[in-house]
Amino acid sequence: MIRTIENNTLRISVSDHGAELTSIYDKVNDREVLWQADPAYWKRHAPVLFPNVGRHYNDTWRLNGTEYTSKQHGFARDSEFICTDITDSSLTFVLKSSDETQKSYPFSFALKITYTLKEHDLDVCWEVVNEDSETMYFTIGAHPAFCVPAREDDVQSDYHLAFEGQTSLTYLLLDPASGTAISDEPHTLTLENGSCLIAAHMFDKDALVFDNGQIQKASILLPDGTPYVTLTSEGFPNYGIWSVPGAPFVCLEPWMGRCDDRGFTGELTEKSNINVLRPEEEFIKSYQITVH
Repeated sequence: MIRTIENNTLRISVSDHGAELTSIYDKVNDREVLWQADPAYWKRHAPVLFPNVGRHYNDTWRLNGTEYTSKQHGFARDSEFICTDITDSSLTFVLKSSDETQKSYPFSFALKITYTLKEHDLDVCWEVVNEDSETMYFTIGAHPAFCVPAREDDVQSDYHLAFEGQTSLTYLLLDPASGTAISDEPHTLTLENGSCLIAAHMFDKDALVFDNGQIQKASILLPDGTPYVTLTSEGFPNYGIWSVPGAPFVCLEPWMGRCDDRGFTGELTEKSNINVLRPEEEFIKSYQITVH
C-alpha cells in the first residue's frame, strides 16, 4: 500500500514495501522531484539499505567463524514493513526480524523508519533496536534518486553537484567483478567554487564512493546555479553518488558504513565503519531532503 501526506509545499508518498519513498512532489513548482522508477533504467525510487550497504566481498560475511550469504544492499528494500503511525505530517514504518531474515542475518531486531514533513524539508529518521541477546553489527544507508533534469528542456550535463565548503573530494570506484570498493586506488573530484558539472560520463564506472565524512551536505543545482534539491546528512561517514549512464536521475546516498573493500575476508566486527549495537540498545540517525 502507498501512504501519502502533504503540506502547503510538498506531497510525499511512501510504500509499505521496503518503506520506500516513492514520490516527493513539489507543489510550488508543480513537478516531481523523485525518480519514478522507470525499469528501462532503474526500477527503484529510494530504497533503504539494511543490514548491509552495497555488497560483501563474494557476497559473504563472517561472524565468530561462521559464514553467511548476503545480497547487495540487504533485505529491507524487498521486505514488507508495517505502517504503525500516520499523522498529518509524518509516516512511520516498522520491520521486525523473522525466520526468513535470520537465514542471512542471524539477529533479532526492529527497524523503524519515520518520514516527517516540515515546510520544504523532509526528515528521514532510522531507528534500529537490538532485540537479541548478542551484539549485532550492521550498516545502513539511503539511496534516493532525484529527477535530473528537473525541467523538460534542460540537459543533465548542465546541472551541478555542490558540496558546501569543499575545494576537492577523494573518491573510490567499485570493482566491476565483485561490486566492492577498490580502496587502494583513490581518485580526485576537482571542484570550482565547491561544485562540479554532472559530466556525461561521470558514472560510466558505476558509483563514486566517498569516505571519511567528506560529504555532510550535497546539493543538485539547476543550470543557472540555483539550488534544486539539497540533502543534509550530518555525521555520516560514507557517501555514494550514482546514476545509470544516460538515465535522467542522480542518486545522493548518505551511508552509515558501506560495501566491503575488494578482497576483504575478515570478520564483520573488523569492517570499517560498522555499527555496533549491544542487546537492548538503540541506534538513531536521520538525514534531511530540502526541495528549493
